[in-house]
Amino acid sequence: MSAPAERTLIAPTEMNRRAGRLLYRFVLVLTVTGFTLAFVFPLYWMASGALKSSAELADPNPTPLPRSWHPESYSEAWTNVGLGQYFLNTLLLAVGAWLTQVIVDVAAAYALSRLRPVLGNVVLGMMLATLMLPVSALLVPTYLTVTDVPLIHANLINTPWAIWLPACANAFNIFILKRFFDQIPGELLESARLDGAGPVRILWSLILPLSRPVLAVVSIFAVVGVWKDFLWPLLVLPDPARQPITVALNRLAEFMPANQLLAGMVMASVPLLVIFLIFQRHIIAGLTAGSLKG
Repeated sequence: MSAPAERTLIAPTEMNRRAGRLLYRFVLVLTVTGFTLAFVFPLYWMASGALKSSAELADPNPTPLPRSWHPESYSEAWTNVGLGQYFLNTLLLAVGAWLTQVIVDVAAAYALSRLRPVLGNVVLGMMLATLMLPVSALLVPTYLTVTDVPLIHANLINTPWAIWLPACANAFNIFILKRFFDQIPGELLESARLDGAGPVRILWSLILPLSRPVLAVVSIFAVVGVWKDFLWPLLVLPDPARQPITVALNRLAEFMPANQLLAGMVMASVPLLVIFLIFQRHIIAGLTAGSLKG
């Protein structure tokens, strides 16, 4: 039985003609260029705006390039408002959220995938149901929880735990981890059990080394999610000395010149862009990882 013909936007017979190939390349270049401009132009506009003077930024007729260059706005934004401290605060929150998410989500996904507890599918379904709720609907119950943690009755406001604990139970990360763990051949795990390895040893020595692509994806999502978050840190970290850079820039916006504010936004965005450019292959590999061949 012959394989079904592949269906594409341009018929294969047209691709054998010169006009068809030219049309395909034209559409491809147009699409790639359009998407590139749509994503890159706002970044360029922000970075170039930081090089302009405040008076030029207020001009109703903006220019693509600054009329007069002011690169000192970056150094002034860093020193005048103490952005270094806010970067350290953000880094602390991001690293802590990454660590707690990896520990909790890996353990939950491993239990649901390989230990198969009673009503495990029900628990997974309830986790996934939380993804259907808008974030705004969860703000009030989550806030009430961190102000009075059940059982221990602790108030986590103005502590990193107010960011770390709500972030660690991530239903999306648990789902993609479970799907990946499900695809690991059972023969490998059975061989490890015959050699005397327990559940924890199997997780540490066998599953985690095989799960590096998806762990990279979860790690990147965890760091990026905390780094760019604004509303939740604004609620639970009212102390200016503990705020991340996103909240600090919003609070300081009325006291900063416009070009310095844009410079601060650029510097806050650079770490995320660097992370994506370095680990983009890991992101794609983790999200598209299929079954493993034993």
